[in-house]
Amino acid sequence: MQEQHYDASDITILEGLEAVRLRPGMYIGSTGQKGLHHILWEIVDNAIDEAANGFADKIEVRLYKDGSASVEDNGRGIPTDIHPKTKVSGVQVVFTQLHAGGKFDEHNYSFSGGLHGVGASVTNALSKWLNVRVWREGKTWEMGFTSYFDKKKGKYESGVPTAPLTDMKQRTKKHGTFVHFLPDDSVFMTTDFSLEAVSSRLHELAFLNKGLSITLVDERITKNEYLAQGEGEEEVQLDLAGASEPYSVTFKYDGGIADFASYLNENKSRLYNKPLYYRGEKDGILVEFAIQHSTEYTESLFSFVNNIPTPEGGFHEQGFRAGLTRVLNDYARDNKLIKDKDPNFLGDDFREGLTAVLSIKMKNVQFEGQTKTKLGNPEARSPVESVVTEGLRSLAADPKCKRTFEEIIKKAQSAARVRVAARQAKDTARAKNSIDSLQLVGKLAASTGRRPELNELFIVEGDSAGGTAKQARIRSFQAILPLRGKPLNVEKKRLDQVLANEEIRTIISALGTGIGSDFNLDRLNYHKVIILSDADQDGFHIRCILLTFFFRYMYPLVAAGHVYIGMPPLYKVYKQNSSVEEYAYDDKELQEKIEKVGRGYLIQRYKGLGEMSAEQLWATTMDPMRRNLTQVTVEDTVAADEKISLLMGDRVDGRKDFLNRNANFNKTDTFADRIKTRREDGNGNQEE
Repeated sequence: MQEQHYDASDITILEGLEAVRLRPGMYIGSTGQKGLHHILWEIVDNAIDEAANGFADKIEVRLYKDGSASVEDNGRGIPTDIHPKTKVSGVQVVFTQLHAGGKFDEHNYSFSGGLHGVGASVTNALSKWLNVRVWREGKTWEMGFTSYFDKKKGKYESGVPTAPLTDMKQRTKKHGTFVHFLPDDSVFMTTDFSLEAVSSRLHELAFLNKGLSITLVDERITKNEYLAQGEGEEEVQLDLAGASEPYSVTFKYDGGIADFASYLNENKSRLYNKPLYYRGEKDGILVEFAIQHSTEYTESLFSFVNNIPTPEGGFHEQGFRAGLTRVLNDYARDNKLIKDKDPNFLGDDFREGLTAVLSIKMKNVQFEGQTKTKLGNPEARSPVESVVTEGLRSLAADPKCKRTFEEIIKKAQSAARVRVAARQAKDTARAKNSIDSLQLVGKLAASTGRRPELNELFIVEGDSAGGTAKQARIRSFQAILPLRGKPLNVEKKRLDQVLANEEIRTIISALGTGIGSDFNLDRLNYHKVIILSDADQDGFHIRCILLTFFFRYMYPLVAAGHVYIGMPPLYKVYKQNSSVEEYAYDDKELQEKIEKVGRGYLIQRYKGLGEMSAEQLWATTMDPMRRNLTQVTVEDTVAADEKISLLMGDRVDGRKDFLNRNANFNKTDTFADRIKTRREDGNGNQEE
């Protein structure tokens, strides 16, 4: 091999915002919709930091018809004076320099969600243009930035100032910052902001910041148009007056996270009406929590650090759980609710049916990664535990809370009995390991490959489709697990009932990870777990049941991106006595395939996977080079928990209201129903 020249001149130095443009995933996680929303959250988080530190009480987020978005706050405004080191305005520094911001010390912000100093500059780097308006000290300032391909340099220039910061010579009493930007469609796979995702996050932030008013305006759609799509007035809190006005909603909660806990339990049967709430500070860490139990069986703990969600938990959650367990055990013993000879309850007993919101604010936060999903500060555990202990003891001493604590202990007693039964079931299962393996032999067609990171498990609806899938697969890396009947809806069942269900036990055995507190992702046998069900009501229901199980009992599996939905085609467009055939996955694609095949086409509408041959199933759904897979991700754990509780839980009224708002019961047929028997002859004549 010829030796190549390599010296210091070959080392590339990325200047300014080039690194962001070259490797956007390093800064925003992905270039899909999640990454798109990330650049909006970076600007929103800056506004929230102003509010969290007492400098702002109003924020407005606006989505425009051209795909752009803006965030306005009434905080102090970005500094406009000249930076002593860079010799340019503070505004220009914030939007053009990575790791530049006012949050690296404690002088300007006591608590901050944006700690890396990359938020505003990353948003600028990944936008076609960005404009800033600052109201500060009676003046109005403006500055614009643009991104373009420089033909002379042969590279993309990102976030370049169009002019220095300009004093608009407009005196004003306003104060704050307005940032308006257009995401770059050459970077992102989609530039269409999701109203549901934006609304959900802003709703959450309003709960976390007591008294803060957050308004969302979507100019892409009017109020009446939004309602016509099926969203109800109660859910989005709309004022219906003025059809020509854009959709808007304002979130403001004077009860803060106590209101949050009540909201999360809206569709559940609650053990007590008023959540337990406490706020305290220890060692410079501000801690507040709200808890409320329902009659359900799973725990829902939502934690936040400086308003940033931490769905993967961290040391603050450890402290919260430890404090909760200690105080409730002490209360049970002090009130003779545990016999002297009996052991203490476990933490899981107290957390059955628990909905809790934990919010802490601290300095020098260490998140694991720029996407901020887990708190890595070990020093947070002890102060959180101390405040939770102090708060619950204070609440337990209040006579008004006596019934609430008694209800919690009563539920823990029931949970403990179930835990013992479930543990016995687990021990029995472990003792019969060989029997479980024999049962799997008749159900699971395992892959022969020894590398889990390459292996795929297809969970298939029915023996018929399972048999076809077994014929179609490549044994070296694809495993097939047919389901015989619908699995259990775990949202309505206790842990011992979950473990007693044969289909659920089979899935647990096949994956090898265990469930709940015993879950261990390192033991996962298949790094792609693919749900493959029919495209009908039963198939969708099975999909929902399985996703509910994974979300409740194997959440790390979902969070790590191991769960997928297989997308079988709905139609085959072909010509008789010909090798010409095309597959369509939706009605829009069907029209494209009809045009591609041309005259003389026939259409087959697949009612289920069992109608496909092994060759067709492989070509359309299992071949890694040609199939369509949808990865299951959880961008907002609060919204996901809320939807699962609503759609899969026991509250029929809430589910009925949701269906009435969102289902179009007047629609009597679909395009698929109308064309499934249509054919065209060679002369272009159509017949039914």
